[in-house]
Amino acid sequence: MSKTEAEAHKAEAEKQDTGQDTAQDLGAAGAQLSTAPKEELIGGPSLSVIGWARWFWRQLTSMRVALILLFLLSLGAIPGSLIPQNSVDELKVQTYKDSHEFWTPVFEKLQFFDVYSSVWFSAIYILLFVSLIGCIVPRSWQFVGQLRGRPPGAPGRLTRLPAYTTWRTATGPEQVREAALTMLKKRRFRAHTVGDAVAAEKGYLREAGNLLFHIALIVMLVAFAAGQLFKSEGGKLIVEGDGFSNTLTQYDDFKSGSLFSTDELAPFSFRLDAFTGTYQKGGPQRGTPRTFEADVTYSKGGGPDKKSVIQVNKPLVIDGTKIYLLSHGYAPVVTVRDGKGNVVFNGAVPLLPIDNNITSTGAIKVMDGYRDKKGKKDQLGFQAFFVPTFGGAGKGDMFSQFPGLEFPVLALTGYHGSLGVDAGLPQNVYQLDTGKLTQFKDAHGQILKARLLPGEKMTLPDGAGSITFEKEVKEWASFQISQQPGNGWALTGAIAAIAGLVGSLFIQRRRVWVRAVAGADGVTVVEMAGLGRSESAKLPEELADLAVTLNSEAPTAPDTSDVPAEGAEK
Repeated sequence: MSKTEAEAHKAEAEKQDTGQDTAQDLGAAGAQLSTAPKEELIGGPSLSVIGWARWFWRQLTSMRVALILLFLLSLGAIPGSLIPQNSVDELKVQTYKDSHEFWTPVFEKLQFFDVYSSVWFSAIYILLFVSLIGCIVPRSWQFVGQLRGRPPGAPGRLTRLPAYTTWRTATGPEQVREAALTMLKKRRFRAHTVGDAVAAEKGYLREAGNLLFHIALIVMLVAFAAGQLFKSEGGKLIVEGDGFSNTLTQYDDFKSGSLFSTDELAPFSFRLDAFTGTYQKGGPQRGTPRTFEADVTYSKGGGPDKKSVIQVNKPLVIDGTKIYLLSHGYAPVVTVRDGKGNVVFNGAVPLLPIDNNITSTGAIKVMDGYRDKKGKKDQLGFQAFFVPTFGGAGKGDMFSQFPGLEFPVLALTGYHGSLGVDAGLPQNVYQLDTGKLTQFKDAHGQILKARLLPGEKMTLPDGAGSITFEKEVKEWASFQISQQPGNGWALTGAIAAIAGLVGSLFIQRRRVWVRAVAGADGVTVVEMAGLGRSESAKLPEELADLAVTLNSEAPTAPDTSDVPAEGAEK
């Protein structure tokens, strides 16, 4: 073999040895800087059933798939926020279906009216839950192992690390290592001496924050599931002076989770003493709501009465149950008399607002106690149209100019016959079923209708009686009574997730090594190097600061390389 060929073989061998040393050195030094699972390729076309199962499990528990599922869960929640949900308001759902006949069958097949209980949303939810658990459990054990262990020893060649510095000092190697160990511990590094070097590590909170973020997501998912399974939610419309007791029969509508029991309803009651609504009275913002407050008196478990004020987004909380103020309106007080002057109905009738100025509509139903002039049992019904501040006179219609109660007018149209309530079918209390009703007509054969001011009455023809708009208009308020046990946990999980995310983004995990060995001339050679999980400008800066501090304890020795040795020729 020629000299040239021998040198080439030698260079190639050194290159291979160097590559092996680099892989070994940096592999040992850089290992376990992250608890992320390692990607492994499994097989080829000859995978067995177990192999495919392992492949599917590793894909499901990968961070990439977890992020995809989290994104899909966010996308899946969009229809639930844009389309009315049966779990919230069935009336709005029915109204939406009536006005969107083309899309209704499509949305029903896609379960868009029940998004959060749909098969596809539940599948995403469960897969995300399993993915997070499968990702967190092994990483948690690995992280605990790292906390119990010690930083690895220094690589063979520190010069290969991204941050490196060196100097020579007259201080002995042992003293340099002791000074480095003390300095690093003061800087809150986990440090120990391994051979001829000090190994230190810092930034464990990055991985702790990462794990905290994912654990918090699981807590939020569990809280959401618990809230859906054990929740109870109902609505109640209450007129001033009336009350509510937290029993199932008292609700206007009620929905609960599949694992909720009515025995879990908190024992309390409350009464609406007064409702106060104020509005802007002048300027371009005239009619804009300013304050909505419901003054209530409540008691729990048979205890003493207590006063409270419920405002929008400021619910009353009783034994974990929240009472929210949702809406309000007016309830004119009317009195209905038969032909003999006997009172057959007297009370406040809640009417539903149809615009921002609280123009309201509804129905007044007299189902029992009324008899016509022949003494025969009959039923009365009145379609009611109410405006708190009258407008539109002389234009053939009426509307409200202001939501406040300044000039109230009640318009009525009367019917008699069968209200349809005896059939046993559910009926909207704010609408009249005129299918079996006959409209009253005046002496000229015209439809009987009237606009009444407070204190006025409308007389029914043929001695059928009268209806009086009393000089009192009460207000009503609609409340949502909600019990969701998972809300506190969901809030805790959200706060923890933010804290963990901040830690994982802004804390850098890094390692520092300080090697001190005696050189051939007896002078100590100090080497410092750092390795971070990712490239960062802060690591060289931090290493430089550590080097300056250590250099004050082990100052640089004078350079004697140019001084001739004793006896050498000058």
